[in-house]
Amino acid sequence: MVACAEGVPCWADVMLPDLAAGRRFYGELFGWTFTEGTAGYRPYTWARLGGKDVAALVPKSDGRMPTVWNVYLATGDAAEATARIREAGGRVIVAPRWIDDLGVMATAADPGGAVFGLWQTGSHPGFARRDEPGAYGWTEVHTREPRVVDAFYRTVFEYEATPVPGVGVLWSPRGEPADPGHAVAARVVMGEGHPAELPAHFLTYFVVADCDHVSRTAQRLGGRVLNGPEDTPYGRFAVLADNQGAVFAVIDTSSADSGTTENGAGRG
Repeated sequence: MVACAEGVPCWADVMLPDLAAGRRFYGELFGWTFTEGTAGYRPYTWARLGGKDVAALVPKSDGRMPTVWNVYLATGDAAEATARIREAGGRVIVAPRWIDDLGVMATAADPGGAVFGLWQTGSHPGFARRDEPGAYGWTEVHTREPRVVDAFYRTVFEYEATPVPGVGVLWSPRGEPADPGHAVAARVVMGEGHPAELPAHFLTYFVVADCDHVSRTAQRLGGRVLNGPEDTPYGRFAVLADNQGAVFAVIDTSSADSGTTENGAGRG
């Protein structure tokens, strides 16, 4: 079992009011199959692509909770990571706890308000497939507090930063070269085009073979296209909402310009 390096996105799940509707939507959109199970004594629907774990669907236990995709950043010690989060000005929402034998989970928010998870590997190492159609590809935090947030993530995860003029910052894991080819996430500034009521957030991307086709399919299944499709140096992307309102993005990396990574930056 190989755990991800510190701060690398390693898992994603979506919190939904209706799991059956979520299975219908994502099953057709991405070709996922599903296995029912539990995690920490609550229902947890594992999403699989070719029999490999790629994400999960979680029922909302309280109607006041958001309908949202959550991204989890890897850590070797969740207790130490949450201590760093507090010291750097973040907030720990759910303290570290073992989820059966799967691993240790915690939930936190950065100083700008964006919520993310921590995952310390147990029997579940995270994504079994990624960076291919139907699987996770990228994440970026959208914030109105770039300087504070950049300092926070440098302190907590010791990311190596690569500025992208007019877009944001790419983050590479500690000890890796600070360049697009080693980037695992990005920070994007929320500008005037974002509604004032939209909170800071992480946006999770899934790789697709045809961005336009997937966008049309999402609409046919009851979802919405919020942005795009449009071309970027990193591929053709769109921001979508599923049939219950959870927001995510899709990207066709086959159309990326030569010299760029299959990962992306500042696409939101």
